[in-house]
Amino acid sequence: MKIIDIARRMIAMSGRSVKENGKGDIEIQVSGLRPGEKLYEELLINDDSLCGAPHEKIMRAEEAMLSQIEVASTLRELRDILERGDSNAIRELVARRVEGSHLQEDVDVG
Repeated sequence: MKIIDIARRMIAMSGRSVKENGKGDIEIQVSGLRPGEKLYEELLINDDSLCGAPHEKIMRAEEAMLSQIEVASTLRELRDILERGDSNAIRELVARRVEGSHLQEDVDVG
């Protein structure tokens, strides 16, 4: 379902109307993609994580996870990086700890 259709339905369900040609209550503005936004979401990063389930037509994904010790260590490292204000180090930490992520050189988080 398109986001624009969801917006129109929500406006109608609230008892209002979409503002068009100067008439109506609520205007819908299309702003386009922001940096980092995607047009679609992938359900799985790769097929290697798929495994069977009790029913033959159902598959489930087992993604890699960090241990509690790794999470605690990552949070400590993130806290130190935030105190230094080092945005490049944050990108590197995410790239190192989040499977499937990669660095984008041209993104400004400033």
